[in-house]
Amino acid sequence: MSEQTIALVTGANKGIGYEIAAGLGALGWSVGVGARDAERREAAVRKLRAGGVDAFAVPLDVTDDASVTAAAGLVEDRAGRLDVLVNNAGITGSAPQMPTTVDPATVLAAVETNVIGVIRVTNAMLPLLRRSASPRIVNMSSSVGSLTLQSTPGAETGPISVAYSPSKTFLNAVTVQYAKELRDTNILINAACPGYCSTDLNGFRGVRTPEQGAAIAIRLAALPDDGPTGGFFDDAGEVPW
Repeated sequence: MSEQTIALVTGANKGIGYEIAAGLGALGWSVGVGARDAERREAAVRKLRAGGVDAFAVPLDVTDDASVTAAAGLVEDRAGRLDVLVNNAGITGSAPQMPTTVDPATVLAAVETNVIGVIRVTNAMLPLLRRSASPRIVNMSSSVGSLTLQSTPGAETGPISVAYSPSKTFLNAVTVQYAKELRDTNILINAACPGYCSTDLNGFRGVRTPEQGAAIAIRLAALPDDGPTGGFFDDAGEVPW
């Protein structure tokens, strides 16, 4: 097996996911660009390669069992293992998301991608991660999933959203459960908040660049062996649950 670090980033064809892939590639890593849209996926790989990144395409729809299984097979055939998994793919869900008027299907869709998708991909990739000397998992969350901040008067937590925000709270809880189960292994798993970045996910209303948002994921992906696990972090440090 190659000594080069092998990473996979889901939802890596654009926005923060693309910048995470670019940042990991700048470390000299080989980076799988996970994305379901073939045209955008291939365009992202070409752009990353043009910038000197050892990028490879991974067809991946996190909501589809067969797609995820095939993606794990592709990584295994290419590298024989996986060192870093960044679960970045996510959706906000359609509007409106007021609790009293929301279509329950909107909540289900957000949870399917933002939570179940992470579980599906993580479990499929775990056998490959266990072959790594220093495996890392980063789940891209958001401070809008912080119950502490959501219940603090005056805290900036975005609009009321009964699908997207709770899906990130759910993801945080899932991250903790993985950390508990894996605490006797060398796998470190953490949740990351990129901040309010300007991406198509929010209609480009964010105040941070995708590159800035990617920084915390890159840092957590490259943690030393004695680094934290089961935590929730942004650029400033720990985010309250």
